[in-house]
Amino acid sequence: MEKLSEKVIREKIRKLAGWEVNAVDGEACLRRVFIFKDFIAAMVFSVKVGMVAEKADHHPAILTEWGKVTVSWWSHSLGGLSEKDFEMAEKTSALYES
Repeated sequence: MEKLSEKVIREKIRKLAGWEVNAVDGEACLRRVFIFKDFIAAMVFSVKVGMVAEKADHHPAILTEWGKVTVSWWSHSLGGLSEKDFEMAEKTSALYES
């Protein structure tokens, strides 16, 4: 994996509905908030994201609250975003839409 340039990130984020680029400790990350009807639905989604992450050996920050889950993807070892982060964000969105 290699760290993506800001130009590539700007191009790719336009194609990723609902996600935004934020900074965590000065490193770019992809972040999206997913809304649910209650805490149990949010927990179920969090577990599904965790299972997909474990299978890919690429792990996000997941904040589970009543009725919402915030997922953040970035490549800590690169200090920013990689293709894998965008791929995992797409997979996360697909879980929400299914």
